[in-house]
Amino acid sequence: MNVKHFGNNLALFRKKKDLTQAQFAEKLGVTDKTVSKWECGRGLPNVSQLPAISRILCVRVDDLLKESSGGIVVAGNLIADTVKTIDVYPVAGKLANIQQSCKASGGCVSNVSINLATIDPSLDITAVGMVGNDENGRFLLEKLRSAGVNTDNVSITGEHSTAFCDVMSLPSGERTFFSSSGANMHFSPADIDIAHLSCKIFHIGYLLLLDQFDLPDEEYGTVMARFLCTLQKKGIKTSLDVVSSSDTDKYERVIIPSLKYANYVIFNEIECCNIWKIQPYTASGTLDIDRVYLAMQKTMAAGVKEKVIVHAKDGGFCLSADGSFTKVGSYEIPSDLIKGRVGAGDAFCSGCLYGLYNDWSDRELLEFAAATAACSLFSANSSDGAKSRKAIEKMVQPFKRRQL
Repeated sequence: MNVKHFGNNLALFRKKKDLTQAQFAEKLGVTDKTVSKWECGRGLPNVSQLPAISRILCVRVDDLLKESSGGIVVAGNLIADTVKTIDVYPVAGKLANIQQSCKASGGCVSNVSINLATIDPSLDITAVGMVGNDENGRFLLEKLRSAGVNTDNVSITGEHSTAFCDVMSLPSGERTFFSSSGANMHFSPADIDIAHLSCKIFHIGYLLLLDQFDLPDEEYGTVMARFLCTLQKKGIKTSLDVVSSSDTDKYERVIIPSLKYANYVIFNEIECCNIWKIQPYTASGTLDIDRVYLAMQKTMAAGVKEKVIVHAKDGGFCLSADGSFTKVGSYEIPSDLIKGRVGAGDAFCSGCLYGLYNDWSDRELLEFAAATAACSLFSANSSDGAKSRKAIEKMVQPFKRRQL
């Protein structure tokens, strides 16, 4: 038995059964200190105890012993969205008609987790974040669980309300957000049980909207940078996403320190270019791929270990550590079929993570991410456009790609 993997597995299955260490110890006939020692990787049970442990936790002995570092953890913002489709965005003092309104799960954790769990139900997806002990929090947890996402590591606080966002979406798909940060403001590394994390990739978003992680750190630059360094020391690959912020002065201070502790970064073109104060579009509004490429090179040079990935309306781009640069055009979806663009960025990110997890080539990764983003356009909210891998690939077959 591998002491580290057994301890992680034991802690995971015990928490799934909603047992404390003391409760589990009593059922097994040992002390809670013994259970703690096992879970911390400082010892192992006798082989003769494994069948009893298996019965108590309702798992196979093989599951307790497996040396798995699989799965993806998605951490960060959890937001309850109310998506309102309006006929026009009004100027101050004027009226807009709400044509449709629906409640949906939002934020990096909900959007990316649900997409990944739907793309491949066999994949272990774990959500990490914080919600309030309120209706919105219960709504988010139920949405995640119903999609097959593990929510054992989502903290529930009675001190702060769940974050929420009113999304004003035009028929064209353009949208504006009115957000209340709620519990997300208080979510911090202290809420994450790093000792028992067992995953291949740890993805966290969104920088610039995670107050406790964005704080300065004297040694590492930011709290996030220190946190990511700790994960990498455990052998976990790290992935970052950023929120588009109007406060461009924060980009350099908050984002750059974390880049050297990221295996992957997945940004949109504006976010990537804002870090380096580069304008991604020409005066005529055309995407300047050379400028985007320059920003990606600077991002890689800042310390990213493996890949810098950027998505834009026109397509997706990937720069790998070996210097190879790949670009793939997005799908041309007729405007009359588009119901919203609220979750397109997170859907693209989900496609990327799935490709990264399965060690796909950069082109395969970008092509699937583009297809995943395209499918999200057929839904007005962030997660209802989630589809299985086969359904995604079939749905985009009738549409052409943009030429880059």
